[in-house]
Amino acid sequence: MNKFFVILLLLSTLLSCSDNNLVFNGSNLTEVKLDSNFELTSHKGEKKTTKDFKGKVVAIFFGFASCPDICPTTMVELKNIKSMLGENSNQLEVLFISLDPERDTLELLGEFIPSFDSSFIGLTGTIENIEKITRQFKVYRKKVTQGDSYTIDHSSGIYLLDKDGEIRVRHSYGSEIKLIVEDIEKLI
Repeated sequence: MNKFFVILLLLSTLLSCSDNNLVFNGSNLTEVKLDSNFELTSHKGEKKTTKDFKGKVVAIFFGFASCPDICPTTMVELKNIKSMLGENSNQLEVLFISLDPERDTLELLGEFIPSFDSSFIGLTGTIENIEKITRQFKVYRKKVTQGDSYTIDHSSGIYLLDKDGEIRVRHSYGSEIKLIVEDIEKLI
């Protein structure tokens, strides 16, 4: 009987050390098991997959370069978040996934992304690629015609992937930067 309690105590101790029991400030998506796998093209013309970022915490934001407000605001916040990480800033990879592959060409993303931080990576692909990844991450995306042009209505949030490439946390637009930084530090 004592062996049973010792084993039970040992197991509970081991499980409590697991990072699956981390308490996050944002929405914990650990148990949801969303598919984070993708193959997209970077703003530098390189094929990128989720596996390319293993070993780093990844912050993903879905947006579009001609967005008038939420997207540039979030990109500035991501720059500030990376700066607030100090010596751990190299442990964070920031990815911007375009929801407007028709207009967000590699050339345009090549100007847009580095204007926030030269280490950030802009990603795009075919409309099929983009629709697939938005379904995987449960991101709302809708093209809305406005006269001769259009805009993209979309949900906005920052997704945090752990060093194994698993989607762990989502922070809604307007979350306190300090709270996002705390969650990233937990994953580092």
